[in-house]
Amino acid sequence: MIRVLGGHQTDFARSGASLYDMMREASLGALESAGVAAREVEVAHVGNLAGELFAGQAHLGGMVAAIDPAWSMLPASRHEAACASGSMAVLAAMADLEAGRYDVALVVGVELMRNVGAKEAAQHLGCAAWAGREAQGADFPWPALFAEIADEVDVRYGLAHEHLARIAEINHGNALRNPLAQSRSWTFPDGCFGADDVLNPPVEGRLRKYDCGRVTDGAAAVVLASDRYGRPGPAISGWGHRTAPMLLKDKLAAREPYLFPHLRRAVLDTYERAGLRGPADVDVIETHDCFTITEYVALDHLGLTPPGESWRAVESGAIEFGGSLPVNPSGGLIGLGHPVGATGVRMLYDAARQVSGGAGECQVEGARTALTLNIGGSCTTVALFAVTA
Repeated sequence: MIRVLGGHQTDFARSGASLYDMMREASLGALESAGVAAREVEVAHVGNLAGELFAGQAHLGGMVAAIDPAWSMLPASRHEAACASGSMAVLAAMADLEAGRYDVALVVGVELMRNVGAKEAAQHLGCAAWAGREAQGADFPWPALFAEIADEVDVRYGLAHEHLARIAEINHGNALRNPLAQSRSWTFPDGCFGADDVLNPPVEGRLRKYDCGRVTDGAAAVVLASDRYGRPGPAISGWGHRTAPMLLKDKLAAREPYLFPHLRRAVLDTYERAGLRGPADVDVIETHDCFTITEYVALDHLGLTPPGESWRAVESGAIEFGGSLPVNPSGGLIGLGHPVGATGVRMLYDAARQVSGGAGECQVEGARTALTLNIGGSCTTVALFAVTA
């Protein structure tokens, strides 16, 4: 079993720090949280999407080696899978530990994105779509592609903006309790989550301002260990990872009950590996919500409702902080923030904090089993982790 010994997240409301500074803060904070000395870490894995585009910086493994003198010869590598880059780094670290190569691993995810304007950032992030073949002419490529997903959901099952608006409202409300959330001090005028073109202007297609996650700077890190290391901690009891063709149109299943069969398959893989029957055995979920439609699609694929009926989980209040299965008590990507390469690592850290009772004001009472879902691209790469106390 792989255990999460500790972790750290930077303040997602802060901007202006360098990639190195954020990685250093998260990594050293994770060591302190885990009670592990730098010399005990045997391998490091870094999640990052676009260091080259935003900062002109690649080869981030070498930056880890510069953080502490004990790491001057540390094996380190970087992993990229769009918004799922952090989860790929976690999976690589787990494989190292499970293979017996090492007993203690550091995983750090990082992204610097607020050093350029919004449109330039959007174009940089668009590199994770198929360049020259999709989102052509869109000012904001990812809102455009996820608006297409929303349109497909509407065609197949029907989609009311009221349900997307409620997801945005819940996640921003949760973020107000999170002292590290990007939007923790924001105010939300009455009606801002609805269809008012002034309070909630359209961005691309049917997606509006509050349907969209924000550009965020930040890093998160965790220390993972095998049972051979002999330390207790929350266990990664199951995982799932599937990758589908890059183009959105090639992923949408025409005759399947689920919009994204590979996502449903990864969910079932995770439940099976963790020995879980399904969401009834889960106490809290941290899921990808780069847009409200992303979480909406996740809800039925995770099994909270039958296919195409995610609205039931929204209307019933099940996903609210005090509901039967709280989703994104951290605030999610929409409320907490989405530094792309850090998101998967941050989700795992929050899941571990939940099941160990250390999530502070975001704590779901009695949480013993948590699930994370991290998505890269237009649901191209999907990765999940089940974490148990």
